[in-house]
Amino acid sequence: MREKLRNIPRLVIAGTQSGVGKTTLTAGLIRTLRDQGLVVQPFKVGPDYIDPSFHSQAAGRQAHNLDSWLVGSEQIPELFASACEGADIAIIEGVMGLFDGGKDGRSSTAEIARILKAPILLVHNCQSAGESAGVSILGFYNYQPDLAPAGVILNRLGSTTHGEMIRTPLEERGVLVLAEVPRKPQLGLEERHLGLVPAAEENPEPIIEEAAKVVREHFKLDEILKIAKNVEELTVFSGVSLGKKIEGIKIGIAKDEAFSFEYPASFEILEKLGAQLIYFSPIHDSILPQVDGLIFGGGFPELFLPELSKNTEMIEAIRNFQQEKRPIWAECGGFLYLCESLTDLTGEEFPLVGLIPAKTEMTGKLQAIGYVKATALADLLLLEKGQTAQGHHFHFSQMKPLIEDFPWAFSLVGRKGEVLDGYYQESLTASYLHIHLLGNPQIGERFLRICEERRESIALGSGEK
Repeated sequence: MREKLRNIPRLVIAGTQSGVGKTTLTAGLIRTLRDQGLVVQPFKVGPDYIDPSFHSQAAGRQAHNLDSWLVGSEQIPELFASACEGADIAIIEGVMGLFDGGKDGRSSTAEIARILKAPILLVHNCQSAGESAGVSILGFYNYQPDLAPAGVILNRLGSTTHGEMIRTPLEERGVLVLAEVPRKPQLGLEERHLGLVPAAEENPEPIIEEAAKVVREHFKLDEILKIAKNVEELTVFSGVSLGKKIEGIKIGIAKDEAFSFEYPASFEILEKLGAQLIYFSPIHDSILPQVDGLIFGGGFPELFLPELSKNTEMIEAIRNFQQEKRPIWAECGGFLYLCESLTDLTGEEFPLVGLIPAKTEMTGKLQAIGYVKATALADLLLLEKGQTAQGHHFHFSQMKPLIEDFPWAFSLVGRKGEVLDGYYQESLTASYLHIHLLGNPQIGERFLRICEERRESIALGSGEK
């Protein structure tokens, strides 16, 4: 591995807990810095797909996830430095509260800040609290002194007097208050389930612009930039080990309003392995592109069921693709789409692709969330039987098999024990599991190799006729 030092101005925007407004304020800060002429590289701690979509919109530059469970802590500096090429500053939004994450703080905001030697700005929701808000904030300074925030953002204040009530005792104890933001009911992004509505579905520009206005008016930007620049050099070990390039493979990627979840670095791994990625829409397109394999990622297909179900030409094209035994890999929302049907929250059932002998239904209750270790129960498109990968699952739907001896793809082990997940056959692997290829490049290699083998087999068969 080659080692190099990088001096990248950077900041982590952390929260005392979820729901303090850090996503909106982070987007506002990113847009403000961009408006000042800086090239801003946005990041999001953890596996979430949605917040990065707003930061990408604010920055005009693709956001990336930083997750030490999905990619491994040793890969974080390389991913960070690679994404920051050409950028003037990196802004990293945390996940949940500063110290919240997986078991033993894995992939918490605190862990990522420590790995990247990045200063922390702590956002606290001060609504319905006075000096007690300051007591809570001081706890974050004392809990792990080596990760004490560089400054604090007091959010959702009722008045200037409210802000002074909290700021004064904090400053007397050496805490740097970098912003006092008034409460603004309209300053918030619409939420769905446990996250925000993706930027691909809604126009976030009015909120981003309003958030940028708030940042310009209430943030001490000069001091914040000074903190971002006063950082240690970052040691980066470059070189993810990849196999031999598989030239000429074309992979179709489902991408539209219904399928918008992606880890950009995963697709970069596929491209480094030689794949050409071609995007298509299961909602709007009637035919598939000429490709050797298909990937259906996550999203919210349950919100577009009439459109997806009525696009029978696309459904038939996917069925024909699978009948030729060309490889198909589906995750979460893509998994739902490939089942027989999906029933929405109103109880209406919509027929879908039908490659998987199962029906699914949306529930009003979270069915699964968290990091898991996945073990392949058979030889899959992604792993050989018995091989493992680290991933994440999060869903409000249930899947009900329609056949006995259902061919489960994975055993998932997480905090709540073991569950069976997914479906497989020779040319199809689908499950609720989200995987990041930077942490599992062998999965990308195996998938592309099988695509190549199937393409050659089809070509040989055509030649014999």
